[in-house]
Amino acid sequence: MKVAIIGGGAAGFFAAISAKEHHPEAQVTIFEKSTKLLSKVKVSGGGRCNVTHACFDIHELIKFYPRGDRFLKKAFPKFNTNDTVKWFEERGVELKTEQDNRMFPVSDSSQSIIDCLLKETERLGIKIKLQSAIKALHVNEKDIELDFGTGNGLFVDKLIVASGGSPKLEGFNWLKELGHSIETPVPSLFTFNMPSESIKELMGAVAADAKVRIQGTKLMANGPLLITHWGMSGPAILKLSAFGARLLAEQNYDFKIQVNWINANSEEEFRPTFLSMLEENRKMKIGNIKIEGIPKRLWSFFLDKLEINPDLVCLDLSKKKINRIINILLNDEYSVKGKTIFKEEFVTCGGVSLGEINPYNMQSRVVPHLYFSGEVMDIDGVTGGFNFQNAWTTGFIAGGLQ
Repeated sequence: MKVAIIGGGAAGFFAAISAKEHHPEAQVTIFEKSTKLLSKVKVSGGGRCNVTHACFDIHELIKFYPRGDRFLKKAFPKFNTNDTVKWFEERGVELKTEQDNRMFPVSDSSQSIIDCLLKETERLGIKIKLQSAIKALHVNEKDIELDFGTGNGLFVDKLIVASGGSPKLEGFNWLKELGHSIETPVPSLFTFNMPSESIKELMGAVAADAKVRIQGTKLMANGPLLITHWGMSGPAILKLSAFGARLLAEQNYDFKIQVNWINANSEEEFRPTFLSMLEENRKMKIGNIKIEGIPKRLWSFFLDKLEINPDLVCLDLSKKKINRIINILLNDEYSVKGKTIFKEEFVTCGGVSLGEINPYNMQSRVVPHLYFSGEVMDIDGVTGGFNFQNAWTTGFIAGGLQ
């Protein structure tokens, strides 16, 4: 049996390894259009590779996927986070869990993951062909022909497409021509640009746990918020960009956000706590007050924005000033105009429609002998290792070739 995998990324490698382990007699070949293998693995997590996330409950795990949650609910019982950790550890790559539950190799180097995958393909006798771009696919009753545009096609019995996402709809034309429906791709993980907001001057400052809402919608996310020289980033913003990907694209990335800087449940809950803190520090200057999760520079920025003298002692704060401080901490507003995407870690929502793929074996419901794995499907997760978990899960299942 000849098996071809299109794509030399995480999903492609995992699918190839799974195919060879499930079918030792098969001839398995990975075709990669570029000269680089596992390039996203290389840059993920700042070069450390965020392999997966320490969420071991499937019902909780699927909540981290803005698109594909129901599909993965059926796939995860076959291969999930527990299996990922076990798979790598059995091959000598131990993983560790960080405070935010992201999981990395103990080596803190993505090369550990790359070496592991390359070693497995070599051990199993999987062939790798670089600079091998597929121009078209020709489907027959018993096999599929890979057309490289050279006049010499390659016939295979089974094909796994793990070509990743594409920023443009045209990037999926070769699959559309086979009869597959494509969900229009739009960026999924991106930062918010705020050209008119002076808060950009605080670049590098981090609010430990903020809650961010997009005004006029039900979209809300919480977590650390990072101020950048463009605007805002960090887990809270990236989660919001993922769940709001399609809506924000429709709004042409022009909208307003409301920031609850301390993730307080309500003003009624926070007010007594804040008043008590002012009373305890009644003779301290308001500029020297420390609020948990709010860095000094950000606190100074708030006071300046409210035109409150930082040398004013807490005892002398008027009720009006106290109300304004509480309001800015819980209901701060900013205008967003534009986005910045991570070129190296680019994630899109969109791809092959999930209704045309069997979640139990990743086989196409449209084309016989064709399987899918990874971001080429309309599946994407928030930041934190979830997109790689999708690659490991769907790659493993697709490689079963059932």
